Amino acid sequence: MSQSPENTTNSNPFTKPGFIIAAALVVALIAAAVVIFLLPKEQGNAQPAPTQTRSASANPSTSTTSDESVCGLPASEDTALGTAPKSKWELVGTMAVPTDPSSAGPGTVGKDGLRSCFAQSPTGALYATANIWAASFNGYATQVYLELSADSPTRDKAVQAIREGKDLGGGTTPKVQIAGFIIHSYTPKAAVVELAIKSSDGGYGAFSTSLLWEDGDWKLDIPAAGGNAVRQISDLSSFIPWAGV
Repeated sequence: MSQSPENTTNSNPFTKPGFIIAAALVVALIAAAVVIFLLPKEQGNAQPAPTQTRSASANPSTSTTSDESVCGLPASEDTALGTAPKSKWELVGTMAVPTDPSSAGPGTVGKDGLRSCFAQSPTGALYATANIWAASFNGYATQVYLELSADSPTRDKAVQAIREGKDLGGGTTPKVQIAGFIIHSYTPKAAVVELAIKSSDGGYGAFSTSLLWEDGDWKLDIPAAGGNAVRQISDLSSFIPWAGV
């Protein structure tokens, strides 16, 4: 089955409700990069000291190549998912997310409700993607940057913007639910997961997310502004159906 974006000659796909909803979803996670570009040049281009680019919960001396789950979840030798995992679902805000604390994750839920620690497996990467996005859409965008993002220059700039008081978690959250997925690639060190999202008006959108295995957990590989591949889709024919509601 084709996985290429849906193209029509009858209307502009960028104006369809499904695409508009999907495009709105990535705002939460690219907001930091946008904020950075709006900062005065001497701030946006400055390279902060290493001790200023990590969150209080992160340890700069921790190895970024550790294979062991930070919360002891089992790893898997699987490299793909041909069918949807049988999942228990819970709500994060208004969005249903999968949960399996003893196998796929999240193995840790913070006092503030932020979910982390997912298994080093295709299912763990899928669960991580769903939970990271749900957190971002429901008021945890700042925490996602600080705690659930992989080391990169873009993350460093985002953290500096946060420390300078920029709000990365505002805005109105679209009413959307996960509808399906594709795991485009998977290794124990990196994964690319595409989620299909259905809006409350029946429109569909899809976006790819890159993950890196770092410090014993899957972390978001933050794209540069505009870096996420967002597309409008007309149906789920290219995806494995997977939904909690």
